[in-house]
Amino acid sequence: MYSDHHTQMVDFFARQYLDMITPANGLFTNPVVLKNAMESDGAPLLRGLQNWISDATRVPTPEDVANSQRFQVGKNMAVTPGKVVFRNNLIELIRYAPQTASVHPEPVLIIPSWIMKYYILDLSPHNSMVRYLVSQGHTVYMLSWRNPDVADRNLSMDDYLSSGVFAAMEAVGSHHREIPFHAMGYCLGGTLLAIAAAAMARRGGVKSHDSLPTMKTLSLLAAQVDFAEPGELGLFIDEGQINLLDHITRGQGFLTGKQMAGSFQFLHSRDLVWTRRMREYFMGEREQGNDLMAWNADTTRLPALMHHQYLVALYLKNALANGRYRVDGKPVSLNDLRVPIFAVGTERDHVSPWHSVYKLHRLTDAEVTFVLTSGGHNAGIISEPGHANRRYRIATRPERAEWQAAEQWLANAQQEDGSWWPAWQAWLAAHSSAQVKVQPIDSRKALEDAPGSYVMQRYPE
Repeated sequence: MYSDHHTQMVDFFARQYLDMITPANGLFTNPVVLKNAMESDGAPLLRGLQNWISDATRVPTPEDVANSQRFQVGKNMAVTPGKVVFRNNLIELIRYAPQTASVHPEPVLIIPSWIMKYYILDLSPHNSMVRYLVSQGHTVYMLSWRNPDVADRNLSMDDYLSSGVFAAMEAVGSHHREIPFHAMGYCLGGTLLAIAAAAMARRGGVKSHDSLPTMKTLSLLAAQVDFAEPGELGLFIDEGQINLLDHITRGQGFLTGKQMAGSFQFLHSRDLVWTRRMREYFMGEREQGNDLMAWNADTTRLPALMHHQYLVALYLKNALANGRYRVDGKPVSLNDLRVPIFAVGTERDHVSPWHSVYKLHRLTDAEVTFVLTSGGHNAGIISEPGHANRRYRIATRPERAEWQAAEQWLANAQQEDGSWWPAWQAWLAAHSSAQVKVQPIDSRKALEDAPGSYVMQRYPE
């Protein structure tokens, strides 16, 4: 029996086929390629052949080598000063050095997705979200996930919650005793943080972690909590495909970053596959890249058990939205949340579509400030002040206010030009205490300098 899912898959792959056979992808059917080749006596085609041979043999050209060395972690990316102040078998916790004479007492703890390395939020100095926050008088902590290997095949979602999010919270609490904290999660890191926040908010809290500090606010960036309509990424997730992935990961113990990246590429196949290949092989133009592209190529692995659990629990069963996700053996509900929430969706997000992110409003009666910003899943979030042609819409739904559909919200929300970062920072400051004299990082509690060791873990794929 055919379902809507099968119909959507046929539509998706039909579009992939049409993108593949478009005349623009052909040497003799693209007039721009032909004109360029004739005007330059075929030199671009010769360079394109060299690029193709390099890709086929995996022997980089001198230009590729030069490009790969332009952006390096610890040299010109992830360079905001700080110290690793906590480490266990799954995470390192970085505390960033203050850059102002006074700071708000409440620290900001950031939980990035575990399917990416944390430094997307600390790219180059000019577009680092971390650097922006510390420059505005916030004490910032960043969780850095370890890149798993075959020995970690049995790490579970519970491990990522307990040894990841809750362990980081307890470490922050040990540095700021009896002071509440702001929590922010990005992408799946935000989903995991929402689960943690719901567990903390329920009666009895989290019995396995009885020393958690108090959460003052919750910020969720491009993070879904309702996976009923997860967008085109959901086309790759059904029982048959999960069984195939289980078969792949059963042997090697993890899903490689390269295996995962293939699915994301085909969400933007016209730009990331076909147009790119046309320019590199027919026009002889290698992409120069930027810091975001360098980060995107720095892939991570996913442990087999955790990968299976999060696909089944979140994508197939939608357990969190349905009140069936369990922490410490008991289900959690986002409706237990009472802290103010700041949520961000992006207009062109194929990973966490903004309509799906917006569904948070249906699952909690807490106050929600929602922002819809221009850009996609990554570029919409990395939207530093001064970035040209940026805009966003913002509106706050008061606690226990009536439901407003996404399109109605869109029609009523105020549009602003520029980056949404200052609006978020002002929101954090409004929910913080008055600034106090800064306290430097206690060197006795520091394990090593940022960016730490875990972010440097790389494996051949």
